[in-house]
Amino acid sequence: MSQIDAVSRPEPRGGLLKRIERWLEGALFGHRTATALIFAVLTVALGWSALGLRPDASFEKMIPVHHPAIANYLTHEDNLRGLSNVVRVVVENRKGDIFDPAFQEVLRKVNDEVFYIPGVDRAGMRSLWTPNVMWGEVTAEGFEAGPVIPDGYDGSPPAIEQLRRNVFRSGEVGTLVANDLRSALILVPLMERDPDSGERLDYARFASDLEEKIRARYASDGVDIRIVGFAKVIGELIDGAVPILGYFVLTLALTAALLLWYSRCLRSTLTTLLCCLIAVVWQLGIVRLLGYGLDPYSILVPFLTFAIGISHAVQNINTTANAMLDGADRVEAARRSFRTLFVAGTVALLCDAVGFATLLVIRIGVIQELAISASIGVAVIIFSKMFLLPVLMSWTGVSPAAIAHARRRREHLSWLWRAVAACARPRPAQAVTLAGAALLAVGLWGARGLQIGDLDPGAPELRTDSRYNRDAAYLVEHYTTSTDVFVVMAETPPQGCRDYQVLAGMDLLAAELERVPGVQRSVSMSDFAYRVLAANNEGNPKWYAISRNKYALGGAFQKTPKEYIGNGCAMTPLVVYLNDHKAATLAAVMATVRDFAARHDSDKVRFTLVGGNAGIEAATNEVIRDADHTMLLLVYAIVAVLLLIEFRSLRVTACIVLPLYITSVLCEAIMAWMGLGVKVATLPVIALGVGIGVDYGIYIYNRLQSYLDHGHPLAEAYLLTVATTGRAVAFTGLTLAVGVLTWIGSAIKFQADMGLLLTFMFLWNMVGALVLLPALARLLLPAAPPAVQAPLSKPVPQP
Repeated sequence: MSQIDAVSRPEPRGGLLKRIERWLEGALFGHRTATALIFAVLTVALGWSALGLRPDASFEKMIPVHHPAIANYLTHEDNLRGLSNVVRVVVENRKGDIFDPAFQEVLRKVNDEVFYIPGVDRAGMRSLWTPNVMWGEVTAEGFEAGPVIPDGYDGSPPAIEQLRRNVFRSGEVGTLVANDLRSALILVPLMERDPDSGERLDYARFASDLEEKIRARYASDGVDIRIVGFAKVIGELIDGAVPILGYFVLTLALTAALLLWYSRCLRSTLTTLLCCLIAVVWQLGIVRLLGYGLDPYSILVPFLTFAIGISHAVQNINTTANAMLDGADRVEAARRSFRTLFVAGTVALLCDAVGFATLLVIRIGVIQELAISASIGVAVIIFSKMFLLPVLMSWTGVSPAAIAHARRRREHLSWLWRAVAACARPRPAQAVTLAGAALLAVGLWGARGLQIGDLDPGAPELRTDSRYNRDAAYLVEHYTTSTDVFVVMAETPPQGCRDYQVLAGMDLLAAELERVPGVQRSVSMSDFAYRVLAANNEGNPKWYAISRNKYALGGAFQKTPKEYIGNGCAMTPLVVYLNDHKAATLAAVMATVRDFAARHDSDKVRFTLVGGNAGIEAATNEVIRDADHTMLLLVYAIVAVLLLIEFRSLRVTACIVLPLYITSVLCEAIMAWMGLGVKVATLPVIALGVGIGVDYGIYIYNRLQSYLDHGHPLAEAYLLTVATTGRAVAFTGLTLAVGVLTWIGSAIKFQADMGLLLTFMFLWNMVGALVLLPALARLLLPAAPPAVQAPLSKPVPQP
């Protein structure tokens, strides 16, 4: 047996795992046909299940429902829906202003069309054509008011002139009407669940309806339609995920080409690809059976399942080819491959699963589903790669060309690989360790600028020049009222919102908030109290104040729009409009409200968080901030425990984990330099990188230890390791990187960002395992004891 590929560790280190390994080996290879048939039946069944997968997205899954502020929002969701999960449909007149009969007819039709789209909270819709949008003024006869669209409107010049007066009297310029009067918007709140059936809103269908029934039907040379809102972002992400199938095919082709180049064996390449595709089918089928769908954030998990499967299967091809080179037949070569890789591969895959499972500590539905989906993917790889692949390889073996290629690799080691192997010698080890320390310092310095949340306006998940972000930029430019809404809730006893102290407190809070950088303005019931009380007294500015007279306040209450008064007058929203939803802005607003509440809460009123799309995002940022380091510590702690169980050495564990940590820190620095915040879309990257990256170190050290156990000194043992497993690890890192690098071309920016970050992590983890791990082993591990066993007879590969 070759000293390079057929060495296994002495029996005492095996214990229970070795006994399990022997039992499984006998069961699998003693019943090969039955094993293959069982896998075939399960693949057909789970493949049928996978066909039922549909795009899945939910507003509730994107928010941390356990967060106290979000719990407050859900309690008052019916009152706050129009300020949180909202779509804005903007209808623009390209050839004039909104006071055009033809344009108003288009606006009316769009309003009516939107009204009947399933999922719309019709009672909360607001536009010039909804009866809840009113104008009002004080005249000598008293208050006069009416709908903005005048009764009997017929598009005639007098009707248009009346509409013009009503629009200006309504105060909706800058809110429902653009400042330049060239467009008007329809505010469309959504219901997360159908009130009759209880079914969740189908965001993919809703976004498609907006495109087909609104934009496609009414956009023309004279009219442009612009649509923004959470539902539209999800629609864009789902549409952008459709080409993912093309990227998967591209990844498959590139992987096949690289695998064929590495192995020089078509049969083992096809067998490996088949097993990895089976893993993907199983993963999708099980996800479907568990009742999950494919949301835009977990759509990339099948890529990772396939890539992880390939990374482990490369070791099987490598070991099988060398076993056959040593004279073993196909069955014996497959058995040797199983024995050599079962323990190391299982521990490595468990570490992968741990990396994904730690995402469960982040109590946000979409991240938890990603964690479950990815963990399932790793679990099925254990079966397809550890059990099915060796059985299939016992029939196919490898081609003579692959055996000849293995012989050339064994007999010749290029200068590059000898330079890598030199990292296990004293002086190079010191230099490499110092370089690693320097990179760690650079990463820690760069990671200081890493922020939580969005750092860009619009939807950072999409490209800057995407249709959605252009539409969002239009609203920011042409409307006074921002699309970033933060809501503070003033909670009182029933009918308590008309109390002077409540309104005065809201007014004082509004004044403090408007001094916070990034806050545009605020609107609450207190603002209407000012206006109504002054209007009731002939507009005298002396009366522009909040009266202590409850009867006067009662009059103001009657003329306040219902969206600023909760049911039963027990919750009154203070609506704060922000310049953007950047992390720093949201954090400052949250801190101001909490500080104010600590000073002013009483039995009559409590100022609580949070509502509005910006407020919900602020709470989400807090959950991610609190869970970020917890998740990272947890993944490293559990990986370290598994490594301790496998190798029973703190020093060995440090040798494997430290390169991973350096890569994680460098990844955070790159995120800061790229202007990427830590958020729902980017947080999983680091856990994924650690979970997959630890595979390299496990395979490298597992083989290195086998040579050390046979009495080889460290430098020579690592040279032998590099000649075999090291090459396979390098190829694995390259293959993984190529697979995710294809994502960079995605129309969805967060997918492209994930592709870039994962490419970096896969490559750097590979470099760390090949270069830094042996250097740390030289410095940390004790000197080898005298050989317990004579070195094997095969020579060290020659240059």
